[in-house]
Amino acid sequence: MPARRTLSLLDVDPDLGALVPADRLEAARHELDVEVHRLDQGPWNAGGDHANPEHVGLLLLDGVISREVVVSDTVSTELLGPGDVVRPWSLQEPAGLLQLTIRETAPTESRVAMLDLRFAARLARWPEVNAALIDRVNDRAQRLAVTQAISQLNRVDRRLLSLFWHLAERWGRMTPDGVAIPLTLSHRMLGQLIGARRPTVSTAISDLAERGELVRRDDGTWLLAGEPVGMPTAEVERAIPIRRRLFAPTAAADEAGVESAAAPEPDPEPLEARGDGPGDLGATVRSARAELCETLQRLRAESQEHISRLEQIRQESRRLQAASAAARTARIRRREERVGTPAPERS
Repeated sequence: MPARRTLSLLDVDPDLGALVPADRLEAARHELDVEVHRLDQGPWNAGGDHANPEHVGLLLLDGVISREVVVSDTVSTELLGPGDVVRPWSLQEPAGLLQLTIRETAPTESRVAMLDLRFAARLARWPEVNAALIDRVNDRAQRLAVTQAISQLNRVDRRLLSLFWHLAERWGRMTPDGVAIPLTLSHRMLGQLIGARRPTVSTAISDLAERGELVRRDDGTWLLAGEPVGMPTAEVERAIPIRRRLFAPTAAADEAGVESAAAPEPDPEPLEARGDGPGDLGATVRSARAELCETLQRLRAESQEHISRLEQIRQESRRLQAASAAARTARIRRREERVGTPAPERS
């Protein structure tokens, strides 16, 4: 890591002191100092010669770091920004059952704070700052979960729009024309963020631009001009929660007489790989078939819901007809009682 200097943690990231009492804030500012390293643009060897599993981790102060996980011929990207806490070293080596590669790149000049062993010893006296750091780790996990949910949306244009609104929560700036995203994200990187192929991303971006919802500006950054998306729909209410046991019973449980879980039911439809690009014909067919199956399932569920609503309307109509007939009969009887003639029998 080049170009380092020592600064107060609460000066470079004041939000970490939000829980510290006011009468102790100045002491925390003087005691919790960190080494701040400046990163040049380009590939980044996280930690470099300073990597040590005893360190707490690294705190990104400004800039952007791209973290790519490469599995087979697929690349998944995570964007790290100011406030993210990362721990690029581990106490144990990974098992290696899944072959993958992790690459980290600084697309822009960035700064990181080294939360080393010396800092960890002082941090023990400031649990409020420690809680704020743990909160940052939790925030990153939440963003990863949101990104995973976005990558499972059934159309690439929906994924792109949701991703940009997700990025706007962190990097967006309000302008008279909409929300500006000051990130020069290429079509390839966008595909790696949402799990789609670059040609499909390009087509979806063209469609969004025609609808005036997403525009790429002259400097390569992006502008969101529509309304925020992502509000859960009625389909979510019909989602079936997981009820199957995720782990098989252990031998100890069997000896104790615990009933074994039933074998999981087969999925109603085989799951196909969703290749979103026009690579080979097979991938295109699988992608089209997967989207068609999803559409059919959705239409089937909507049709069932409409049938249920029509049945409710039919029953309500019968009830109203019966009530109307009873009211009409009551009016006739009251009128005939006033004139003294018997009411005619109705068949």
